[in-house]
Amino acid sequence: MITTNQFKNGSAIRVDNKRFTIVFFQHVKPGKGSAFVRTKLRNMDTGATIEKTFRAGEKVDSIRTESRQMSYLYRDGDLHYFMDTDTYEQLPIPQDVIGENAGYITANGTVSVLSADGEIVSVEPPSHVDLSVTDTDPGLKGDTATGGSKPATLETGLTVQVPLFVNVGDRIRVDTRSREYLTRV
Repeated sequence: MITTNQFKNGSAIRVDNKRFTIVFFQHVKPGKGSAFVRTKLRNMDTGATIEKTFRAGEKVDSIRTESRQMSYLYRDGDLHYFMDTDTYEQLPIPQDVIGENAGYITANGTVSVLSADGEIVSVEPPSHVDLSVTDTDPGLKGDTATGGSKPATLETGLTVQVPLFVNVGDRIRVDTRSREYLTRV
């Protein structure tokens, strides 16, 4: 159990038998009435974000979380296999746990696997990844006056908007948080 005075961004708590991580919190002391804590919580299982208010000093259940660095090995059907870089233990993780982040995971790429109460809840790729462009339309000379962009399909099957000068075979850096093109590498 922790109190609202011990809240930190990134802490894991259980509210109404659901697991949440604290995205944002703010202690509020109005001129009249008692103090309270306004929070923004992200559901660990669904990814949905909610806002909830707690009374100051209210107790909530804390969740033991563990984050481990793992290396991606291969995919077999609906399962992705990862290897713990410390113990060399191989771990299958279902596609529905990885979700959209599967487009940012490459062979031998390192990811952060978060488990809560012994159950894997998310797989987070690094903040940016370098991927090869496998398919895109050719950029026409003179079309750059407006700073336009075009869709490009990457080696993992992910599609992102890239500048017109990017061609098939180029390696580009993609920000995994905003899902945007950063630069050519």
